[in-house]
Amino acid sequence: MTETMRALISGRGPEWVLADARIPEPGPGQVLIRNRAAATNNADLPMLAEADPGSGGHGHEFVAGYEYAGEIAAVGPGAGDWKVGDLVMGTFLSSFADYLIVDHRFVLSRPEHLSPEVACALPTALLTEIGALRVAGFGPGQSVLITGATTGIGMIGIQIAKAIGASRVLATTRDAAKADLLTGLGADAVIVVGEDDLTEAVLVATDGKGADVVLDHVAGETFAKCLPATAEDGHVVNIGRLAGPASAIDLDALSYRHLTVHGVSFGFSRDWETVPILESLSAEVLPAVARGEIRPVIDSAVDVADFQEAADRLRSGRAVGKFVLRFD
Repeated sequence: MTETMRALISGRGPEWVLADARIPEPGPGQVLIRNRAAATNNADLPMLAEADPGSGGHGHEFVAGYEYAGEIAAVGPGAGDWKVGDLVMGTFLSSFADYLIVDHRFVLSRPEHLSPEVACALPTALLTEIGALRVAGFGPGQSVLITGATTGIGMIGIQIAKAIGASRVLATTRDAAKADLLTGLGADAVIVVGEDDLTEAVLVATDGKGADVVLDHVAGETFAKCLPATAEDGHVVNIGRLAGPASAIDLDALSYRHLTVHGVSFGFSRDWETVPILESLSAEVLPAVARGEIRPVIDSAVDVADFQEAADRLRSGRAVGKFVLRFD
């Protein structure tokens, strides 16, 4: 193994910088991952902008990214049962590099047939969506509404809900041309926001009852419309805020339907919350991944040297699914 690696660095300007960095060594409870592919996420660009010293950012340099797939290259003391050569994937900081150090509890096994380019686009969505469903107390036979369903996370949410027994999955999109994509992933009904009234369409699709569980990736006005579209004693989980963090809601819809609203953000600092979700994910969801029932939609993949193409694609808003950086 050489002593240096390639890494995409934030904090030096408005764009990532591809630079050489020293390969880290795993400490207690850590493993070293030989990264083969990393997926981009919507949060990558805001994190880059917040670090840009030329625009008032904090200027702290760090290796970008937080989603990877590869194999174990070294194991620190007390790092569980992981062995050198184990195929893995996961979500952890500093994933835009040839190597990264990961808390062993945050590592997921990668099914043997799953290429790194595909596997790296799964972990964040798997963690977020199964975590949100667990927070909502989801059980087989319940209906699920997923807003912003054409996001990388939303598309995985559709597949997870179907795989673990949802009776009916409803999905929203702003683009009618993407309806077939969502039904192909397992959505039983697609609501085109702008053409259909979200609340009315959900009630019609659920015989007036509303969805038992809502996974909201949009917020804003969409969040408000989700409340009267949720079944009595149902659960609404806000995950993302694509339409902004503010929403004017009808408290009658919240109270008279006896709804429970949750906010989730499964971070690395909340290990007491995240680790149990990852453990249940390994037991309940990864078998469905191995069977091919849950797969990410990949927009495109390029070598890390072409990272600017990834950044430009993310900024365009035209990506369908995940953009992947290869580190082979």
